[in-house]
Amino acid sequence: MFRSLRRRRVATAIAALTVLAAAAVGCGGGDSATLGKKVDPSTTVPTPTTTTVPSWQTYSARANGATLQVFAQPNDAQPTMEMPNPWLVDPSVPEAKVPQVFLVKQLQGSWIQVLLPVRPNGSTGWVRSTDVTLSPNPFHVRVSLGEHTIKVTNADNVIYEGTVAVGKPSTPTPLGEYYLRVLIRAPDPNTVYGPYAYGLSSHSEVLETFAGGDAEIGIHGNNDASVLGSNVTSGCVRIDNDAITMLSKQLPLGTPVDIVS
Repeated sequence: MFRSLRRRRVATAIAALTVLAAAAVGCGGGDSATLGKKVDPSTTVPTPTTTTVPSWQTYSARANGATLQVFAQPNDAQPTMEMPNPWLVDPSVPEAKVPQVFLVKQLQGSWIQVLLPVRPNGSTGWVRSTDVTLSPNPFHVRVSLGEHTIKVTNADNVIYEGTVAVGKPSTPTPLGEYYLRVLIRAPDPNTVYGPYAYGLSSHSEVLETFAGGDAEIGIHGNNDASVLGSNVTSGCVRIDNDAITMLSKQLPLGTPVDIVS
């Protein structure tokens, strides 16, 4: 499970974590209208249309302020939650901070619906367009549990396709639509996590906690390539170490991840 990697890393790895997270968010690019220019958060974001936005393109939303208010519906008087920005990957290590980034579901006037990294899986909320910065994202990750495969695309191009290990029957990998929330470089690349681990917005649906924290799901490397193609994990997706190293340099936070049966 992804959470235990957080507990195992050492303080010397924190600087690398922060750099990785910031760099990954910065890969996004521009907005739906200008395709290369930053969205001005003070303006209303137009709803993308099929005539201006490719079918493969998604959008991420990065929180601007120290906290982000999330509402159940647009124009609600009070938020349902306030999320700190940046957030602490590990509360025991104050330096382990990562920007709040979300996958955009839809745009409605001056409001944006985002996928939330909270229980239950698939939860959504609405944020004000003035509170976030949008970036387009051409990348997409698809994991097939039955086929034990992962496919990563950049626009219409497949940049990686390979075999994965997924959750065992007692701790299955949850199906659904998620996104990459954090990237961690492992202090020891020879553990079960391999050299890098992406934390997803999803959580185990059978485990409430794991290794002292919430049972979050990740995509990470491995220390035993022979398990690839098997159902052996506590819910995470394990992939080839060279592949996760390559992807860590390309996939920005907010990249959608579809996990299918």
